[in-house]
Amino acid sequence: AYVVFLASLSLSIALYRLSPFHPLAEYPGPAPNKVTKIWGLWNAWGGHQYLYHKRLHDIYGPYVRTGPNEISVIDAAAVSQILNFGGLDKGRSYESGRHSSTPPTILSVTGDAYAAKRRVWNRAMTSAAIREYEPLIVKRANQLVSRLADQTGTLDLVGWFDLFALDLMGDLAFGGGFEMLRAGEDADGVGSRIHSFMKASAVTGHIPWIISTLHLFPLVGRTIEEFNQFGQGLAIQRVKNGATGTKDLWYHLATGLEKVQPTLESSAADGIVAIVAASDTTASVLSSLVWFLLSNPEYYSRVQSELDSVFVDGDDPCDVNKHQELIFLTACINETLRLHPPVPSNGTRQVQPSQGSRTFAGRIFPEGTSVFAPPYALHRNPEYFFPYPDQFVPDRWLPGSKFDRHDTSAFIAFSLGPASCVGQKFARREMLIVLSVLFKSFHLNFADGFNSAEWPTHIHDFFIATRGSLRVTLMRRK
Repeated sequence: AYVVFLASLSLSIALYRLSPFHPLAEYPGPAPNKVTKIWGLWNAWGGHQYLYHKRLHDIYGPYVRTGPNEISVIDAAAVSQILNFGGLDKGRSYESGRHSSTPPTILSVTGDAYAAKRRVWNRAMTSAAIREYEPLIVKRANQLVSRLADQTGTLDLVGWFDLFALDLMGDLAFGGGFEMLRAGEDADGVGSRIHSFMKASAVTGHIPWIISTLHLFPLVGRTIEEFNQFGQGLAIQRVKNGATGTKDLWYHLATGLEKVQPTLESSAADGIVAIVAASDTTASVLSSLVWFLLSNPEYYSRVQSELDSVFVDGDDPCDVNKHQELIFLTACINETLRLHPPVPSNGTRQVQPSQGSRTFAGRIFPEGTSVFAPPYALHRNPEYFFPYPDQFVPDRWLPGSKFDRHDTSAFIAFSLGPASCVGQKFARREMLIVLSVLFKSFHLNFADGFNSAEWPTHIHDFFIATRGSLRVTLMRRK
């Protein structure tokens, strides 16, 4: 009797979700997606969600039903309204990295709680604050170049970018202590912990109702809990070490100007967010940009020529006062962010049940609907970037370019609105410093036998993009 009841219930739910009476019936999409989240969960587990969304939009258009109560949108007008002020709050998928043992972070909270945390992060990422961080960026960038010069034969540039980014964010968030560049390895497995944490978060983000029951799933729950405990340990050690003499990121997160001082646990959680959000993302973009340039020698040659014209007679390529002259390198960074955004799919936004239906760009979004605005698919939409939407063409970003369509309102590599990436100015400063000193110091080539054409197939979307090895050889430039 129970089997018959459950089968009848499941069938009736499936028929309703497929019927013209469902609130999302007007949105096209594969029939299985309308019935269950299994397909989204499967693609999240495999890291292919960004490709899956792109494929669906190629078939069904700018609005696709990706789940029973979920839509993916790559209409720039709607995306802008959804992400900007007056749009939609973050959905429950952003709670996926939480565990009952840890406090909420800027990634998981909304409303007044988000505004309070954002205020702290905004102070930590002002132009004045970033200038305080520049000596640490320059130090680590020069150390990266020095360690690369020590290597012989071929090397994995992705691995070295990872070590650089983790060392730098360890410096800023917890006063240092990793020293992975010096060792030439991630001996404590910090990077692998981040990837395990992000994969667990990406998967649970598709079934957020499971978050309160993670203790029943030892592998996923333990992965998230252990990573948060790792952050607690870093915070405790940072407090023991005392002041560093500079106003680093920890200063703003833990001992800044708030009337109510944050707890150690809260500061630790925010410090871990900084490491996750700013290390893997930066390393991802740096790796992709090198791959694009080595795959397109004519653009690589133009980058080197620009650097040689800006930095002459022993000029320091880390001199940020000259970086505004690096117009073509900046265009290459933008084009890399367009084609390989470090957060390829983003999390969902939610039409809250208390709000009623919302209308964006003339389309109705019923209450309870989760909404994806995936950067990877949006950035390759020929409605906004044409011609060659899937090709690396940095000239489209140059002043006065004559491309048929170059709609920067559809560029959301750092998201938009009140929840946009607070560290985007820092990220751009960091990338220009690293790339300037790297390309000024070395000439790079793909290693013999390395299948460069297959490299993008090893990019996986676990909220933040992960990459496979990038085997290169280096030759000192004179």
